[in-house]
Amino acid sequence: MTTAEIDRKEADSPKLPRRQQGSQPQHLLLTILGDFWYARRECLPTRALVTLLGEFGISHQGSRTAISRLVHRGLLEFNRTRGTGGYQLTSYADEVIRDGLRRIGQFGSSSKDWDGEWTLVTFSIPESQRHLRHMLRTRLRWLGFAPLYNGIWVSPWDRADQVVQLLSGLNIFSVSIFHAKLSASSPDSPVSAWDLDALAGAFNEFIEEFAPLLERVRAGEIGSAEALRKRTIVMDAWRRFPGIDPDLPVGLLPDNFPRDRAYAVFSEIYLALGPMAESRVRHLLAQCAPEEARLASHHTLTTQAGFYRND
Repeated sequence: MTTAEIDRKEADSPKLPRRQQGSQPQHLLLTILGDFWYARRECLPTRALVTLLGEFGISHQGSRTAISRLVHRGLLEFNRTRGTGGYQLTSYADEVIRDGLRRIGQFGSSSKDWDGEWTLVTFSIPESQRHLRHMLRTRLRWLGFAPLYNGIWVSPWDRADQVVQLLSGLNIFSVSIFHAKLSASSPDSPVSAWDLDALAGAFNEFIEEFAPLLERVRAGEIGSAEALRKRTIVMDAWRRFPGIDPDLPVGLLPDNFPRDRAYAVFSEIYLALGPMAESRVRHLLAQCAPEEARLASHHTLTTQAGFYRND
């Protein structure tokens, strides 16, 4: 094994998206609120949140635990504005959701021009601060970086400003950021930081799983209750891809790479099920928060600017 291979093995490996039996209830609730209640300041009673999660088979106790954990994480807050009060998304949650929706909505939607220049981040963090090293690696991956070597991370896009902002929040100073044009044909090409075969396999698995659903959507076989569940599930599956693929430029990808086909499946399902899913959310909220129910609204995709609310 070469030194480069050893370094790569020691670096945290990106986790390819895997379909699971279900999302954690707290993540599921944040996904639903982000999709239908983003930027709303109105509160929703506990019963409303429990009802929404119940649509996905989450128990009453599991729902309350999820709410508590989101409060602990600073994403939900209790506000006693009237009667027994209710929960609202925090300003921090708005930032998290806005950033996530933009990245998820734009990912795979178009082929961006690439100038051939890479952003490289180098760092050396001692073992005594391995918690900071882990946090830095995790957040670099969220920004679209991958480890070329242990301590040298790369992205095909200019992410210098985001990295600087990230470093200021972590109080890490032993980091260098620079840009370079590097050969894509050398054995240690930056594109080798990504396992393109594994990525292609993940996109193909997504297509295989959701292509039958797309056929049912086109045939008009989906009702509002199923629309809410399926739209949320397909969104949950798609959101994993930006963490393992920084929208690699098309010129770096093999012929017939399946990302475009996977995006086409995702976007058609997501858009087509939006109105029916919104109708179901309003129906569920009307049972316990009739005044707020009419405010629920779904997102739509655009290739230019990510997600927009369908007001």
